[in-house]
This record gives sequence, C-alpha cells and structure tokens, in this order.
Amino acid sequence: MAGLSRAVVSLVGLGLAFSTSALASDAELASAETVSSTTSQLQTVTSERLTERQCRRNAQYDIYLSGIHTGTMDRTEIWQGNTAVVTTKSEASILGIGTQYQQTAELAWSNASEQWLTQKFHQKVTGFRARDMYASFSDNGLVSQVDIDGDVEDYRSDDIPLRDVDTLAIQMREFLLRGRQQFRLIRQASDAIEPYQYYVQQPITKKIAPWGELNLIPVEQSGAEEVTYYFAPEMDYQLIQARYHGIILRGLIELNKYSSSCD
Repeated sequence: MAGLSRAVVSLVGLGLAFSTSALASDAELASAETVSSTTSQLQTVTSERLTERQCRRNAQYDIYLSGIHTGTMDRTEIWQGNTAVVTTKSEASILGIGTQYQQTAELAWSNASEQWLTQKFHQKVTGFRARDMYASFSDNGLVSQVDIDGDVEDYRSDDIPLRDVDTLAIQMREFLLRGRQQFRLIRQASDAIEPYQYYVQQPITKKIAPWGELNLIPVEQSGAEEVTYYFAPEMDYQLIQARYHGIILRGLIELNKYSSSCD
C-alpha cells in the first residue's frame, strides 16, 4: 500500500513544469504579482532570458496505472519575470476511491545559486491518503518547515536545495537547456526529504498522439522512486511523458494538450 500511494503521488504531482487551464483567476494573478514583489531580490538572467511581462504555459496530461486510464492532471504556470506561480490539479480513481490533488507552488530564480528555488507551496489531497500540507523554504532552499494537518516538522539539506515537485521539474528542464548530462536534486516529500540522481540518455524518436513523431530526450531518475522523463526539444523542452517504474504497479503520465504564451 505504501508503494502504491507513493506511485500515485509521484504521478499525480509529477514534477513537471507545464500546465493547463485556459485562463488564471484574479486570485491567481494577484498571487503571481505578490510573489514577484516579495522575491525581487532573486531576479536574474537565465538561459531563457525571461522578461518582466506576464505569460502562461498550459498543459494537460492523462494518468495511467498499469495500463489503465485512471485520471487526468492539469497544470498552470503563471510567469512574471523570473518568478512563477504553478498550480496543479488532478483527479484519479485509486483502488476505487475518488482522489483529488491540488498544489500551488511559488518559485523564483536565485542569482546566488543560479537555480530555480521553491519559496513555498500548499498541497491538498482528498480521498486516498488525504492530507493538507503547507511548506516554506529559507536559507537559499536548504531549510524547510512542513505543516501537515497541524503537525510541524523542520528539514535541512547540507548542500542541495529542497524543492517541491513542480520546481524540481522546472530545474530539470533548466539543466537540460544547459546541456548537463547528470545532476542531483532533492524533493521535499510529506514526511522526508528525498535525494535523486538524474542521468540524461541518448535521444530517441517516438510517435505520440496527437503530436505525431517526436524527438525525445529521456532522463532517468534513481533513488526512492525510479522514473524516466521524456522531454521534447522541438516543443521548447516540455515534458511529454513520465514513466514510474514500480515493482507492482507501473505508471504513466502523457501530455495530450499544450499551449504557451511565453517566449
């Protein structure tokens, strides 16, 4: 059961930097502006040379467990210069239990580390393995405080910043844009910090509806969870697929819609 729940959380909230829903609400826009003002000290010049104008990336994914379509995931990124608010929503049926997942993460670029860092996030899960989780980060991402249903725990990393799953995927994409072939990242989970090692593989070609034939770069993740991510350079290095390699269950998320107003 524990392995299943970890697989579901990994698939339902897989890091990923790409999102759905057509328009953000006024509240989301206000939140993005707040992040921009409160994290102005972290402004930067990145490999993508983001400007101060606001833009959105929108994506929708199908979720499969052991080949069975179990739900969908929508992700909305609202960018304001070098800060972002990422909202992920998903619905899935797990062991016959209707489960909903929602997370809002705020992130910004750090000139000190030249990486994307999580500022804070709020995650709420209803149904299977329900929880209400708040996390905040300090000391350039090396320290976090996590509140789950009123129980508070503190975490620290010696050298690698702690990140939520969305910022983790955005940093993965950043490393690909820089041409990195391997790297380490740490995810802030609900009850622990999880270090992962990533290895970039040789490009492959796959036919994926509705995109047709795509050149993809596989990135293999090893650690507490083994996942292979597939990024498409011709689609601005967006995540097309992610495969969870579980012992009992094998999971998959696959992009079916994508749009962007970002350069």
